[in-house]
Amino acid sequence: MPTGQKQRTTLIWVTVSVLLAVACTSFLLIRRNEQARHPDSAYLALLKEAYTAVMESHVEKPDSKKLALSMVNGMLAALDPHSAYLPPEPYHEMEIQMSGAFGGVGIELGMKDGKLSVISPIDDTPAFRAGIAANDYIWKINGTSTQGMNISAAVKLMRGEKGTAVTLTILRNDSPRSLVFNLVRDIIKIKSLKSRMLAPGYGLIRIAQFQERTGPEFKEALAALHSQAGGQLKGLVLDLRYNPGGLLDASSQVVNCFIGDDMTKTAIVSIKGRLPETNRVYNATLGTKEPRYPIVILINGGSASASEIVAGALQDHKRAIIMGTQSFGKGSVQSIYPMKGNAALKLTTARYYTPSGRSIQAKGIVPDIEVAAQKIVPGKLKGEGDRLKENDLDHRLAPEGAPAEPLPKLPAKPAVKPAAAPHGAGDGTDLEKDYQLKRALELLQSLGLVKEKGLLKAQ
Repeated sequence: MPTGQKQRTTLIWVTVSVLLAVACTSFLLIRRNEQARHPDSAYLALLKEAYTAVMESHVEKPDSKKLALSMVNGMLAALDPHSAYLPPEPYHEMEIQMSGAFGGVGIELGMKDGKLSVISPIDDTPAFRAGIAANDYIWKINGTSTQGMNISAAVKLMRGEKGTAVTLTILRNDSPRSLVFNLVRDIIKIKSLKSRMLAPGYGLIRIAQFQERTGPEFKEALAALHSQAGGQLKGLVLDLRYNPGGLLDASSQVVNCFIGDDMTKTAIVSIKGRLPETNRVYNATLGTKEPRYPIVILINGGSASASEIVAGALQDHKRAIIMGTQSFGKGSVQSIYPMKGNAALKLTTARYYTPSGRSIQAKGIVPDIEVAAQKIVPGKLKGEGDRLKENDLDHRLAPEGAPAEPLPKLPAKPAVKPAAAPHGAGDGTDLEKDYQLKRALELLQSLGLVKEKGLLKAQ
């Protein structure tokens, strides 16, 4: 090849190479800019790529439904401890729990010595009227043996529409002869609270959870206590210990009974989130409220969410004295998003703030008077110092003004809920065994004595 032609050929190849290099660089820059503008698409592509690789190459063919649900659960677990995917059955159970009413026979179930047993029948229900008793062993449900059956499966068999029948075969006191109860299901209403008089003029209301009917039930309990006190209470203990929360509207209705007689002081709680529709202030209605008798609210490390709203609001309005130990510190709001297949997404959408603007997230309500629960155990006096709090949970939302918690390298632990009372809102508390309750009553009686003696009158 002549020298001139060889030089022209070399020049052409160099030019083509430069153009290709420029084109590749431009393509990479465009792609990088596109990814910078739309990073979510890159991450979603990564997720799809990983899913495809697992489905095609894993040593055992995965269950595609289980794999997809695991991806959703993993995504939500990385957000905070309270966001979760609710499959149909847990979602339905949550709705029943919040409504406080369901079709059934009225038995609180438990496992005793590996057997499905009656903890107690609920008053004025088909089971109670038929004579089913605590510690009865439920041997069969509609002829199906309960051996190896868990509580959830038993509940599913025993619940049903009002007016339908269910047959329970029961063994009592280790008797070889069985008892057969043919029961007709009814609407079982679970009261979220119970009340009683602690001493002449001094009442107690214990709220186990804030449900749909908690507000009306609370007003009924107050009216009953006033009547038992001879017309007007001298003082009230509101027991919110081990109350894990519940419905925000219900907690607002409880606070509404005590504030709203001053139009300048009506705030109960404020909600603040990313979306405009999540921002809201709950205010008390104006009108006649409960007389201004002294109130002591008992809280502990098991008091969370809606119960912290009540304690924080009445504390800020100086309407109650908070006694006990620091609360759990769940200052976030969860919204329910129904999904296909009767499932739902429970997603943290906002934080709530007390009337004075305090965020309780990972901080809790600090009592005005700290009184630990005293329980005698061999060798020491046991208190509540080691109770789990919101601040201890993996991925919990940071306290207001604090930097976000970095993601840990290890997988997140399952979400932990604040402890609940073992048997709901019991009303048979023994003052001599419940140190905190006894101290609350003593404080109310002291305040009543001060008022009677007129010791706080202006000189």
